[in-house]
Amino acid sequence: MTTLPDKDKQIIDAHTGLIHRVVIGCQNRDMVPDLEDILKQAEQNGWLQLVGSIRKILAGTHNETVLSDLDEEDRVIVQSILRGLQNPETLPELGDGADGAMAAPGIAAMINGARTGNLETLQLLGTMAQQMLKAGGDMARLAGIMRPLVQGERDAGKLTEGMDEDGEKLVLAILTELANLDAHIISH
Repeated sequence: MTTLPDKDKQIIDAHTGLIHRVVIGCQNRDMVPDLEDILKQAEQNGWLQLVGSIRKILAGTHNETVLSDLDEEDRVIVQSILRGLQNPETLPELGDGADGAMAAPGIAAMINGARTGNLETLQLLGTMAQQMLKAGGDMARLAGIMRPLVQGERDAGKLTEGMDEDGEKLVLAILTELANLDAHIISH
């Protein structure tokens, strides 16, 4: 990943889950069923310009025009999304300061997409797993369970073996999101 100024990196770290969700949503909107809810919540919290730009990106505008009228923080987030669309290897690492509650839905959506045979998502998941391996620790362990998750393994004991508390929480959150996605698919 390109070296970013500390302030930019902090902004991106705080919004890693959203950045990943938008990139995934651009490839396959059905894989991020909670994206619209997140965008509505962001609008209610006053992030109108950011959500407007994200909606333009989701509609297919992937150039610098989506940066107009954004403040510095929004601009950093949108630039990270645009970079991620051009090259998934530039996406922020989900384990890098990311809140597990925000990371889990994005990871689960990628696992679900890979499980259903979406090639782009499978490639994105592979890139993310490589980043996780480089991070080491629980992130490397998480990378190691991606394939079993894609293949349908849901035994929390097996999947969290050797992880610390934070790693376990993230895996359990991913399993919860996968169960929600399965329930969503079944209900439709």
